Amino acid sequence: KKANELAKANPPVKSLVKPTLMSLNKTATVMRSTAGSWSLANLGTVQQFFSKTFGRPLPTSTIGQSATHNRMGWDHRHAVDVGLHPDSAEGRALIAYLQSQGIPFLAFRGAVPGVSTGPHIHIGSPSHRL
Repeated sequence: KKANELAKANPPVKSLVKPTLMSLNKTATVMRSTAGSWSLANLGTVQQFFSKTFGRPLPTSTIGQSATHNRMGWDHRHAVDVGLHPDSAEGRALIAYLQSQGIPFLAFRGAVPGVSTGPHIHIGSPSHRL
């Protein structure tokens, strides 16, 4: 209640500084950045960044549609799931790279019933229901 009162008494000041990174929406479980474009044809550049940075292949768990996505009812044909926790060093580096390249993503810190089976980074626009 006090936070609401303070927010009304002190409205936010609009900044004249233009952000250099695309917007990032955060909740306790999900980070989302949907500005920019993505195609599976661009996966090679992300894989190359990761392997040069960490000396191992990008740990993709799903490229395109999978049986899990079918069961959950999501159209995942144009997306990639990466088996990294977004708060790990590798996860943070991948997210920073995706932001710098204007690549949309969702980062899940944990399972979200009906949406995510566990921590991972979804590269591409959010999936739509089939």
